[in-house]
Amino acid sequence: MATKQSKASKVVLHAILILGAVFMVGPFLWMVSTSLQTLGEATKIPPTLIPSQFHLDNYRRVFETLPFATFYKNTIIITVARVLGQLFFCSLAAYAFARIEFPGRDWIFVSLLTVLMVPGQAYIIPQYLLMMRLGWLDTLTALIVPGLTSAYGTFLLRQFFLTLPEELQEAAIIDGCNHFKIYWKIFLPLSVPALIAMSIFTALWSWNQLMWPLIVNTSQAKMPLSAGLASLQGQYSTHFPMLMGGALLAIFPMVILFLVLQKHFIEGIALTGTKA
Repeated sequence: MATKQSKASKVVLHAILILGAVFMVGPFLWMVSTSLQTLGEATKIPPTLIPSQFHLDNYRRVFETLPFATFYKNTIIITVARVLGQLFFCSLAAYAFARIEFPGRDWIFVSLLTVLMVPGQAYIIPQYLLMMRLGWLDTLTALIVPGLTSAYGTFLLRQFFLTLPEELQEAAIIDGCNHFKIYWKIFLPLSVPALIAMSIFTALWSWNQLMWPLIVNTSQAKMPLSAGLASLQGQYSTHFPMLMGGALLAIFPMVILFLVLQKHFIEGIALTGTKA
């Protein structure tokens, strides 16, 4: 009886997982299908999932209509700069909160976490005024600098640093290492899974950011992919096949990044948060 119940529960569990996978993959397949259709076929009712003919011209038209290569270059520069900045600054702050005793450490950390409770839209206006006074409007600097640190990245790495044995730090201090050497030569090499997980999170957030680039930049030469593709959506009509083709080209690098690093990503997430 127990064996039958176990098999039945596994069947139900796998059925739920398969259904969830269909709901997750469905929009992506619809996007691929729409990018291969004509405008008339894409707007036909009832809709068709499989195109009658595969039209690859939509991908070519994206490059003809928009400076797509410039969007790609800007997005790569912004993403790489943000990832490197957060890896350095967030890991430094995480080490201080995890391994250095100083007055008010826990209260400062709690104050840092309150940033996660405030919607990003709440500080767009003061952030915009700051960029304006610095003379950074319509530049890549305005898109990079605000994303060089994050409260979530600091929290993620702090939780991982807390899982490392304290004996490593004590042995390094006995050998004459200061805190920066301990951080640089011991903690960072042991934190590769957490660093990769944080890099993927940061890259995704940076790659998909839409509102801030639309607010702070106005010229297409300084636009990333997300904001550039938004210009394909017209006020009265939208060429959906071309829009879906551009979106598919835009997400392709992130899909490849996750597939290549998914083992380290899952390991990094699994090992964080195991110690408070």
